[in-house]
Amino acid sequence: MLISLTETKNLLSDLLNNYTSQVDYLAIRLEESQGTDILLRGHKIETLSEGISIGGQVRACYKGAWGFASFNQISTLKNRIEEAIAAAKLIGQEKTILAPIPIIQGTHVVSLTGKDPRHISLANKKELCEHYGHVLRSVDPRITTVSVHYGDSTRKTILATSEGTMLEQSWTDIEMHFAATARNGETVQTARETNASRKAYEDLTNLDDQVRRAAQRAINSLALPIVQGNTYTVVIDPILTGLFVHEAFGHLSEADMAYENPDILEVMTIGRRFGPENLQIFDGAKVPPVLEGEREEIHRGSYIYDDEGTIATTTQLIQDGVLVGRLHSRETAGKLGETPTGNARCLNYHYPPLVRMTNTWIAPGNTPISDLFTDIKEGVYARNWFGGMTNGEMFTFSAGEAWMIRNGKLAEPVRDVTLSGNVFNTLADIEAIADDFYWDESGGCGKGGQNDLPVGCGGPSLRIRNVVVGGDASELRSYSATGN
Repeated sequence: MLISLTETKNLLSDLLNNYTSQVDYLAIRLEESQGTDILLRGHKIETLSEGISIGGQVRACYKGAWGFASFNQISTLKNRIEEAIAAAKLIGQEKTILAPIPIIQGTHVVSLTGKDPRHISLANKKELCEHYGHVLRSVDPRITTVSVHYGDSTRKTILATSEGTMLEQSWTDIEMHFAATARNGETVQTARETNASRKAYEDLTNLDDQVRRAAQRAINSLALPIVQGNTYTVVIDPILTGLFVHEAFGHLSEADMAYENPDILEVMTIGRRFGPENLQIFDGAKVPPVLEGEREEIHRGSYIYDDEGTIATTTQLIQDGVLVGRLHSRETAGKLGETPTGNARCLNYHYPPLVRMTNTWIAPGNTPISDLFTDIKEGVYARNWFGGMTNGEMFTFSAGEAWMIRNGKLAEPVRDVTLSGNVFNTLADIEAIADDFYWDESGGCGKGGQNDLPVGCGGPSLRIRNVVVGGDASELRSYSATGN
C-alpha cells in the first residue's frame, strides 16, 4: 500500500520538521481504504461497486484555533499544510490547550478472526445479497418491497504529529441492512434488520432466520391494533436499551457538547445523580468482559488508538447512578482539566476528528427478566428498534415490535409504538435492571455531518415508569421536560 512505504513516512517527518515552528500543533493523517458497496432493491441490483480511496488531512492549531485541509494527492501535501496553517493563524486569538498524551511510534492492527472480505469475490457478495432478497420476498405475497444493502471497508491510516507520534493502524468493517415492506390495502408496515462485524465476513452469512423474521414482522404488523397512546410503565429489551443509552444519553456525554454549551455543562455536572444506585453506564473502544465468563472482544466501535493517537480506554460515565465521567478529545480534556479518553474520531480523511462515542453500554443488573413484568397492571413491552430522533435532552424512539402488558403478563401485540421522554427523567424512572445483556453491532452514528460512523451499543432489559407511549391518540398526556 502506498501509505505504508518508508519513504512516505520520511516525507511526513521532513514536512513536520519544516513547519512545526510555525504553529502550536501540527498533525498529518494519511488514509487508504478499499471497499465494496452493493444495493439490491426489489429484484434488481441498483449498485455494484468496488473501489480504492487514497487521501489525507492536515490539522494545524495556533493560539487555540484550528486550520484544516484535506487532499487526494500526496504531491499537494506541502500546499495543504500551508493552507491549514494560514487558516489557523487567521483566527487564532487564545491559548492552545491540548491535554498531554504519550508519543506513539508503531503499527497496530485490529485483526480479523475469520475470512477477510477482500478475499471474497464481488460475484459471491452479489449472490449473497440476491439470496437474502429472495428470502425476504418468499415469506408472503404481501411483501411488496425489499432491499438488501451490503458494504465492507478495509482501512489503513498513518498519523504523524509535530509531537513525534508516527502511528500506523488498520482495521476492517462489514455490514448488511435488510428491509421488507408489506401492504394490505391502505395499511403499510416496514421491518428492518441490520448485522455488522469487525471480525469476519462469515458473520454476515447464514442469516436466513434473522432476515425471514424481519419480513414476518412486517406481515404480522398489518393486522395488529395501534397502541393506545398514554403514559405507561414500559419494559424494553437490550437492543432498545442500547439505542437509548447511545442516542439519549451518550451524545450529552461528549465533552464538546458541554464546553461549547454552558447550559449542557451545568446539567452534566460531575457528581450529579441521574439514576438509581444500581445504574452503571460505560463507553469505550477497549471493552472489558461485560458478563461473567466472557472474554474481551472486538465490537463495531473498537480500535487501539483514536484519530489523535490517544490510546483506547473504557470510561465509566455513570457510577451507582451518579455522573462520574465524560468523553474527550485532547482539546476538550485540556479545556475542562480532565484526562483524554481516546474518543476523537473522524469518519474519513475528509473530516476532522470530533468527540464521538465508541461502544456504549449499560451494565446488567440482578433482576431476572421475568420479574420485570411483575405487578404491572397495564404497560408496554417494546423490542428492537425501527427509528428515532433526539433533540438535546428529549428523545423519541420507534419500537420494531411491542406487546401490551396486563396484570404482569404479556398480552396482545400492538404496532406503531413510539417511546418519548426526557433522558434525565427517564434515567431517574428506571425501576429495575435485568441480568441479561446483548451487544447490538448495527449502529451507525451521525454528528457534525459525519454520518454512519461505526459504533456498538449494549445493555440489559430495563423496566421504566412514566414513559410516554405514542400510537392511536389524539393527544398525549403532557409531561415535564426539565432535567432533574
